[in-house]
Amino acid sequence: MKKLRLGLIGTGFMGKTHALAFRNVKAVMGDVPEVELSCLCELPLSRAQEIADQFGFAQATDDWRAMVNDPDIDIVSITAPNGLHHEMALEAIAAGKHVYCEKPLAITLEQATEMAAAAQAAGVKTMVGYNYIKNPAFTHAIELIESGAIGTPVHFRGWVDEDYQADPNLPWTWRAKKSEAGLGTLGDLGCHLVSMAQGVMGTVDSLIADTQIIHKTRPLPDGSGVGTVENEDTASAIVRFASGAQGTLCTSRSAWGRKNKLDWEVHGTKGMITFSQERLNELQLYQNDGAQAQQGFKTILTGPAHEPYGAFCPAPGHQLGFNDLKIIEAAAFLRAIDGGPACHPDFNDALVFEQVIHAIDRAAETGTRITL
Repeated sequence: MKKLRLGLIGTGFMGKTHALAFRNVKAVMGDVPEVELSCLCELPLSRAQEIADQFGFAQATDDWRAMVNDPDIDIVSITAPNGLHHEMALEAIAAGKHVYCEKPLAITLEQATEMAAAAQAAGVKTMVGYNYIKNPAFTHAIELIESGAIGTPVHFRGWVDEDYQADPNLPWTWRAKKSEAGLGTLGDLGCHLVSMAQGVMGTVDSLIADTQIIHKTRPLPDGSGVGTVENEDTASAIVRFASGAQGTLCTSRSAWGRKNKLDWEVHGTKGMITFSQERLNELQLYQNDGAQAQQGFKTILTGPAHEPYGAFCPAPGHQLGFNDLKIIEAAAFLRAIDGGPACHPDFNDALVFEQVIHAIDRAAETGTRITL
């Protein structure tokens, strides 16, 4: 397997998770190409040099264009703010690089469509950061549903709430501006819920929706006044899946007390599966079997029986975390680059997720049912 050289753009929370994933993926998984942490890009250059040393990158730069066009770089990881994804990804694709981009793919559906088409035409491999769907508990839920464990899925109920925008006194940032962030809670949080809903239920066919901006202005950081909040704080949708099943999707970035409350239920004709991201190593399974006096939800705790948990730890109950899921995601990407199975979600898959969240936004704006 050829050693692959990584260029990383961005050093925030997600940049660090990418660096950790690529540093550790070979040690954990074994059957992936070796990755060399070649170049890290950040502003200013002094910051790039400092973090490159911390993360273990050989070089640092403040010029992302020079980095993505460097013939020594094979993979470009994009963890910059949302509004930069489109331009950076297109230039990296044009330079023949494989691209690992954080979600959302872009700030508009038109940009996301262009990115997916460019990657397809260039024949490069792509991955988008939806690592929650790499959770062994989630993939086991899909296996249970496909095996008929809860009969025919008929209803999905999901919600994802955080409180990072609940305080009205928090300063205005780029996340409130459509031209820089795109959608609000739908782009930050709701897309994760969509990725999981479609994983267990199949594609969304149509929907109706409503959204609201709770805090319409926020104080500017320099104290000079207030800035307008242009994108939604909450969104709710009633969806119809292509299978005929129904569902509800709700998301809020202003839900006091919620930190990563991504929960969902799949109701079937013979039982139910429930999941909570804050307890990401567990599934709750109810099956309508046996004596009624003995029926109830049972907890399935992930362990080596749920691949690839065993690559991290040989004992159940010892728990995987967010960064471990990122390693699973990086491994799938590297195997695809090395000629293995196609990785999911690539730019085409992420485009489908974003078609749903933008349909929710349009349905709320027009007051009509949107068919995808």
